Formats: sequence, structure tokens, C-alpha cells
Amino acid sequence: MTTTILSRRALIGAAAATFAMPSLIRAQEAEGFNRRNISSFAQQDWRDHFENLGTGAIVCDTVSRALHFWSADDEDYRVFPTSVPKTDDLTRRGYTRIVRKKEGPSWTPTASQMERFPEWRPMGPGPDNPLGTHALYFDWPAYLIHGTHDTRKIGRRSSDGCIGLFNETVEELYALVPVGTQVRLI
Repeated sequence: MTTTILSRRALIGAAAATFAMPSLIRAQEAEGFNRRNISSFAQQDWRDHFENLGTGAIVCDTVSRALHFWSADDEDYRVFPTSVPKTDDLTRRGYTRIVRKKEGPSWTPTASQMERFPEWRPMGPGPDNPLGTHALYFDWPAYLIHGTHDTRKIGRRSSDGCIGLFNETVEELYALVPVGTQVRLI
């Protein structure tokens, strides 16, 4: 049997930390720190990014690795975990729109990907396709929101520039998002 002995110093330190924590949390909130939900996604409000909802709105937060979706009538708000680009060099930020949707997308490596990975080849729809089951294309060439068959990528810096979602999640988003939906990557 193991016996744990607490020193007076350890006990006093633990008590002080317990009483100080609520004060620290209130101080952070007063200073304007981003509040986070249980999943650590920074909360977003569409009004901070767009003048109106138009046909709907998406904010892709590359820091908290979350995609925020608002429907045109502001009745439907959803947050999805994402994969984000591996490096800031691969990340494009700013405003764009969904210009095309594709179920069962094919994939062609970009010129820069072919320079870095000469063994990569174009691929049709299927279980090995890095775009997963559905894709939502931006008006920026080679950037999109897509699914992935590799579920280990979600929640990580793992993409070559795109925003990745679980296949089930991108299918759900695909059904909700009309062409013309405004998007902001932050």
C-alpha cells in the first residue's frame, strides 16, 4: 500500500491556486480574451466578417481549426472541426465565394505540388482520392473545402492549402451551402 504525504507548503499552494483561478478567468474575460467552447473553437459571429448573410456565410478559422457556417436566414449555425494548411506559406486568407460544388471530385496536383512531390498523379473519385467524397470550390484557383478519407488529418495542420473536413461533415455542409455562399479564411 502506498502512502501519500502532503507537505504544508504543497497544501497551501494548492489552496491558493484554487482561490486565484476564478479571479484570473474574470480578468481574462475583462481584457477581451476570446472565449472558447468545450472543443476549443474560438466563437465567431458572422457580423464580425460580413455586412450581411447573403445566401449564407462560412468562416474558416485556421487558428482554432474550425469551419463556421451560417444559413441565409441566420436560423442555422454549425461549427465543424477541420484540417488546415501545414504552413502559413500554403495558407491563403481573405474573402472568396463558393463558385462550384462537386460530388465525387477528381484531383489533379498543382504545379507547386508536382515540384515538391513528383510522384503524385491525377486521381479520379474513390477511396484514395485526397479530396474525399465532396468538394466546394472557391473563386481562388486550387483552393477549396473538401472531405478526406484520412480522418487523422482533421484537427491538424495537414493540408497543402485547402480546408479539409470529415467526409460525413463535408456531405452535410454540401447539402446546406448554395453556390454563391460567401467565405472568409482567417
